[in-house]
Amino acid sequence: MSPGRATAPSALDLPPPFRLLALREVEDAFAQAQRLAEQEGAGTMVHVERFDVAEFAVVLEPAEPLRTARRAMYAGCAALADALAVFAPPERPIEIAWPGAVRLDGGLVGGARLAWPRNAPENAPPAWLVFGAMIRTAAVGEAEPGLRPLAAALEEEGFAEVGDGRLVACFARHLMAAIDAWQNEGFGTVAKRYLARLAPASGMQCSIDDNGDLLVARSGKVERRRLVPALAKASWFDPVTRGPRR
Repeated sequence: MSPGRATAPSALDLPPPFRLLALREVEDAFAQAQRLAEQEGAGTMVHVERFDVAEFAVVLEPAEPLRTARRAMYAGCAALADALAVFAPPERPIEIAWPGAVRLDGGLVGGARLAWPRNAPENAPPAWLVFGAMIRTAAVGEAEPGLRPLAAALEEEGFAEVGDGRLVACFARHLMAAIDAWQNEGFGTVAKRYLARLAPASGMQCSIDDNGDLLVARSGKVERRRLVPALAKASWFDPVTRGPRR
């Protein structure tokens, strides 16, 4: 699975082969990336300039069947968490709540989504995948931080000089590393990085099946958490505010 084409210079300092498509604040990076995925191709990084949220989406063109290619969700989430860790204060825990919510010290800061062409067959490579993410960089609105115990923002958590442009560029580099590891060492390397960030639960052991389902073993029993239904509605996303839930 390769990001693909050559890049053009961008204000985000994206590494090759990523290519920037900048949108206005009122636009939707995840939706726009899906609309343009087939036309623009792999490596297109769609970025919305917002002062309170880092919002971006990247187009991928997997070479494996859709049923296994959806594991790109885990590669993207691991890259996102690793990028956040670059700017995080020491010992600040960055956790993922399956499949794609991102938490800092237990507070929801954002998350990730994955899309693919409607009616794409399971056993053939899809024309494209779109991995999209949002991370709350600043707290805005009427609620004071103390009144939002379940939410978090990077500026409140002590992240230094993490403007959304730097975060997106850092994510791109970590995503390249994750995809390279997947191609050269197998998906197990990616799974290990993702599972290391997964929010812990007592006595629980997790693994990722070939089709992307999460397998949770506890007390001798294995529970299957199905990825496709979980991706249908991102629990962390608020469609009214068009951002992470508060």
